[in-house]
Amino acid sequence: MNKVIEKYPLTCVTFGTVMFEIAKKRSLVSDRDQLRKLPFSTQRKIQELAAVKIKKMANVCVDTHCTIKTKAGYLPGLPDSVLKKLSPDVLVLVEATPDEIVQRRSRDTRARDVDDLDAIKEHQLFNRIAAMSYAVISGATVKIIQNSENKLEEAAADILDILKGED
Repeated sequence: MNKVIEKYPLTCVTFGTVMFEIAKKRSLVSDRDQLRKLPFSTQRKIQELAAVKIKKMANVCVDTHCTIKTKAGYLPGLPDSVLKKLSPDVLVLVEATPDEIVQRRSRDTRARDVDDLDAIKEHQLFNRIAAMSYAVISGATVKIIQNSENKLEEAAADILDILKGED
């Protein structure tokens, strides 16, 4: 998103970071990866508090996950109550190929679960389904942008085209 922000007046926030800040203040977690292991009711409450905080910001882009994979299944990143608070105009799903995701995760320092290619493909499918479901509820459009290795400029240009179309 930094490439986009350089060229467009936008505040970009990461939904998970806002959630982490709220949960950490409440002494519920000590690192961000612990969020997805909290009870669902606690996660939902923190999601709603984060949405209220973000909604107060002007001209904002929210970086979030459509779904969060948990032991009990996929949790919506934007459940109805959160989606209504945010009321997005555009939903942009940024994807890489499953192979690229495996490569990127191998270089990551976060405490992630290890997923094989089939698990990543399934998660991407759930993300696409969730994005379209969010669009039905909010009236937002959905655009899928490829974030291929070494093609950051192209992905940023695609996002800028969408933002400029929203003016």
